[in-house]
Amino acid sequence: MDGRQRSSIKPGIRVNIVLKADQRTGKLTEGTVKDILTNSPNHPHGIKVRLQDGQVGRVQEILGE
Repeated sequence: MDGRQRSSIKPGIRVNIVLKADQRTGKLTEGTVKDILTNSPNHPHGIKVRLQDGQVGRVQEILGE
C-alpha cells in the first residue's frame, strides 16, 4: 500500500518514510508511526508522520502492523 491516503495510516503500524533530508535521493527509513501530522485526507507526496524515535517524514509505503 502507498502512503497517500490518511485513512490507511494508523499509529502503531510499520511504514517506510522519506525524511526531508533524503527527498533528493529517495532513501527510505523504516519505523513505527507515533503521530500523524497531515490533516488533509490525502496528499500527493505522502502523509507526514512522526515515528516512535522522533523522526518526521512522508510515508512512501505501508508495511503492516
